[in-house]
Amino acid sequence: MSLPEDFLQELKYRNDITDVVSSYVNLKRRGRNMVGLCPFHSEKTPSFNIYSENGSFYCFGCGAGGDVITFVMKIENLDYMEAVRFLAQRAGMTMPDTGYDDSMNRLRTRIYEANREAARFFYNCLNSPEGAEARNYLAGRQLSPKTVVRFGLGYSPKSRYSLCNHLKGKGFKENEIVAANLAFQSKSGKGIYDRFSDRVMFPIIDLRGNVIAFGGRLMGDGKPKYLNTSDTLVFKKSNNLFSLNNAKNSGERTLILCEGYMDVIAVNQAGFQNAVATLGTALTSEQAVLMKRYADEVVICYDADEAGQKATARAIELLRNAGIQVRVLTVPEGKDPDEFIKKHGENGGAAFKNLLEKSKNDMEYRLSKLKNSFNLETAQGRVGYINGAVKMIAGLDNPVERDVYISALSDEMSVEKNAISEQLKRVSKSRNSEERREEMKKLRGELSGTGDKINTEHAKYPRGVKAEESLISYLVHNPDKLDFILSRISPDDFVTEFNKRLFVYFKDKIQGGHGILTGISGDFTTQESGKIFGIISKYNSIAATTEAAAEYINVIMEEKLKTKMNDLSSADDSDIMDYLKNLREKKN
Repeated sequence: MSLPEDFLQELKYRNDITDVVSSYVNLKRRGRNMVGLCPFHSEKTPSFNIYSENGSFYCFGCGAGGDVITFVMKIENLDYMEAVRFLAQRAGMTMPDTGYDDSMNRLRTRIYEANREAARFFYNCLNSPEGAEARNYLAGRQLSPKTVVRFGLGYSPKSRYSLCNHLKGKGFKENEIVAANLAFQSKSGKGIYDRFSDRVMFPIIDLRGNVIAFGGRLMGDGKPKYLNTSDTLVFKKSNNLFSLNNAKNSGERTLILCEGYMDVIAVNQAGFQNAVATLGTALTSEQAVLMKRYADEVVICYDADEAGQKATARAIELLRNAGIQVRVLTVPEGKDPDEFIKKHGENGGAAFKNLLEKSKNDMEYRLSKLKNSFNLETAQGRVGYINGAVKMIAGLDNPVERDVYISALSDEMSVEKNAISEQLKRVSKSRNSEERREEMKKLRGELSGTGDKINTEHAKYPRGVKAEESLISYLVHNPDKLDFILSRISPDDFVTEFNKRLFVYFKDKIQGGHGILTGISGDFTTQESGKIFGIISKYNSIAATTEAAAEYINVIMEEKLKTKMNDLSSADDSDIMDYLKNLREKKN
């Protein structure tokens, strides 16, 4: 990207990576670095590292890595220039005029503007004569006018051209309206028509207050009951939650996870601002990680039907893996939260609060469900329940927590605690063996390079790649040794194209007198940046001496010789001798 290097250096100086990351992640010092739970994947043990000395981060769990710009790109779902603008605004800096092709960013801006205008249009339609049925529907759901305004609810007219004509009248182009997924292109290619029609509309608002998408609900019995915006340049279902913009300001570190829009709104109207919902999909690991930023505890409040119970089981696992404490609220008589609150009228809020306070933690909930699936009047049923409970308890990381549940199970089933503890040891041993097998499988994949999606030649040259990455890391940490390296090896001696490209990149940076890590986030993709900073982080401790660097070079030359000899298999003797002579000179 054509941004001046001095601007980028100043931008990073004013946006210290530790300060920026700490506003999203709880960091603790470990030696010279800061560590925390990765905000990009679920984990229980911190593997996310901040390297303040060079302004970078790297997660040894998922491979995410980069500088402060890359971090903002990933955490805020922005492109490179948007992330730079975000940080420039944070630091009070003015963006330079570079002549950069900003067409994609302009389109994103227009999508935001189109969504905002669409939200106004839907709201006005709700309050027009055409919106009478929708108003009656919302009143029937006992939503107050204040709640309707607070959530910006609206109505999409029956005509499939109403919104399109309105937006075009406001100066929006057809391609912008389609890019926002507010409209479809007609099959004939002549014109566009509205995506939403004759539905109650729910604007989806991000944490910065932008309208990024919509959900639309039919008022009758047609299908689909709910229709949601598809993924766009500004919206991804799996990365967002309905009403998180409200919940983050609730002052609570607890979130109530509901199944749909109406449940969230009903719970909110009853006095609980900390309710959120997924967006037409099951809970994802990305959403669980997102919730971890704003909550230490999540209360799952799904429907009591079979689908809701399956969704609850999945959500418990994802939230636990994200390091979040979990409770499960069970609404009596199989009702959903909206129905339950309405049933209790003016006391709906107090009744729901009572349910919240009585909600079980996830282990108690799971053990209760397990218990109900066995006939405890029979020996077989009792053994089945105890064995199933022990497997659940074995999944707990906290030894105190395990001991508490072992004692409770012993008392409940009148079985010696020692017997349950012995069974737990056997189950835990089996689990540990399985985990070790998975770790070894992952390690073998890393060593063999079969899982490397960036350097696609890794599996073909695993030994050469390790030496190349070590040498590149050495160069980054010791740029003054470039001449020493170039006296022994050239870029053409690298056996993989990605590492060759990387070596040339850093070589040119050093020779040009530029900051060696300054432009990586703009010159490489987010995935490539993660790979690069992973190389720098992984080999930091072992690439410390010129002797080590010389050995890396020798390995690269040996790997190059292997590939060259394959190429020279049909060459004459003089060509082979010339190559070997040249190789010996480089090694010396």
